[in-house]
Amino acid sequence: MIGAADPQPGGAHDPTGRRPARPGGRFSVTTPPTAPPLPGAQEPPPAKKFAFPSALTILALVTVAVWALGFLVPAGQYDRDEDGAPISGTYHRVEGTQSFTDRLNDLFLSPVNGLYGIQDLRTHEVGPSLTGALYGSAGVFLFVLAMGAFITVVFATGALDRGIALLAHRLRERGALLIAAVMLAFSVLGTVEGFAEETLGFYGLLVPMMLALGYDRLVAAGSAILGAGIGVLCSTVNPFATGVASSAAGISLGDGIALRFAMWLVLTPVTILYVVRYARRVQRDPARSLCGFLPGDREQKATAADAVEPELTRLHKTVLFLLVLVFAFMIFSVVPWSGALTGRADAVPYVWELDWSFPQLAALFMCAAVLVGLVARLGEAKLSSTIIQGAADFISPALVIMLARGVTVIMNNSKITDTVLHSIEGVVTGTSSGLFAVIVFLVNLPLAFLIPSTSGHATLAMPILAPLADFAGVSRAVVVTAWQAASGWMNLWVPTTAVTIGGVALAKVGYDRYLRFVWPLLAILLVLICGFLVLGATV
Repeated sequence: MIGAADPQPGGAHDPTGRRPARPGGRFSVTTPPTAPPLPGAQEPPPAKKFAFPSALTILALVTVAVWALGFLVPAGQYDRDEDGAPISGTYHRVEGTQSFTDRLNDLFLSPVNGLYGIQDLRTHEVGPSLTGALYGSAGVFLFVLAMGAFITVVFATGALDRGIALLAHRLRERGALLIAAVMLAFSVLGTVEGFAEETLGFYGLLVPMMLALGYDRLVAAGSAILGAGIGVLCSTVNPFATGVASSAAGISLGDGIALRFAMWLVLTPVTILYVVRYARRVQRDPARSLCGFLPGDREQKATAADAVEPELTRLHKTVLFLLVLVFAFMIFSVVPWSGALTGRADAVPYVWELDWSFPQLAALFMCAAVLVGLVARLGEAKLSSTIIQGAADFISPALVIMLARGVTVIMNNSKITDTVLHSIEGVVTGTSSGLFAVIVFLVNLPLAFLIPSTSGHATLAMPILAPLADFAGVSRAVVVTAWQAASGWMNLWVPTTAVTIGGVALAKVGYDRYLRFVWPLLAILLVLICGFLVLGATV
């Protein structure tokens, strides 16, 4: 899921920020042991391989760089409206009031300010001991930990694993339907809760199943990587992507959900059909496989009927029902229903609207984790340890969010945020709303590569990008959608993601073979995404 910062197998980094791969664990990717050296032989020195820095390291470097930039970039600010949004054309230079000691103190306290910094309502400066409104990411931080606890408890029951295994088994003799069902299940989980690196635990099931149906290993890898990836790309209420970005943009998680849902409805079938088309081509003519077959792959087809059907117990069914119910309630609680149903942004909220944000959602998922644990009869000791382990597994994306927010505090206190915003305003001024949305998408592509954490990327970029939407006369929700589409599109293929590099390693498919397989789909998705962004910005 969203916001990874931990190094992953093969030097990759988890772009989703959910659960780091543990050695020997369900999400780990291992390599076969090497043969010992011959007696008397001198072992060659190990070759040094370049490892892409983790998101935490990148954000630490960005923090220092932005702090140093504050000495060079002139301070300035916009006039603000009653909602705090900058007013186009009102930028003016101001005199910086910070001494070198003040700036050094900001650098030292940046992680603390990123978590619970308070913004003074008069001076707009942020500090841990000021009085005013919360500027830090404490609400999002706690929500990420609560979500981690809930997801880990659900996995501890075995319900989600067993449900997908049962689905795959019952459709094992209907290949195209099996691919579509698995990819759809992964896509649904991706769009609502950022399900991505969890797919690494299903390769042991998918690879033999696809080989038994006469497909190759690329079909298994594509089903997992692209199925979950397209869901994350079209995140509707995924809190680790859309939620973090919406919070940083100052809008509701439900804003823009109609556009994102429409994208999901179109892009998911396109991706499924792409994989199914390739699978049928390989099934008809194995020589057309892009990755070929390993010894024994072709013989696995004869054992397809020998597989034992996984049993879905009453407990598994109950846990799956609770999982669906919790996420359905989350969607209900964050959607601004009055605006969604009337089409008016200023519509008066209905009395039954909850208008929940991250504090309430954090409480929801903590309560849901306890409820699932009680229903599954995990016991007090196991439930407590599982919740703690889940929060610990998710501390990585939470820290990334905190550090990224700390960077924005440095920019805010040195008064260079509006100066940077003003320089970008000059680039987008005069462009059409549709072109503006596409530019935001394209600008975020290299950022998604440099900052593999989607949560960190969102927290860092949104304070700059969101106000640009106000200048261009475009909804901030379109900027959020453009950002998450860029991040999701990159994560379908870049080698800095554990979902991709770990997936092809588990499927035993060459990364170059995977790129050859996926690049036509990437081109199709790029065109469709730009089309949806233009539509969303102009309608």
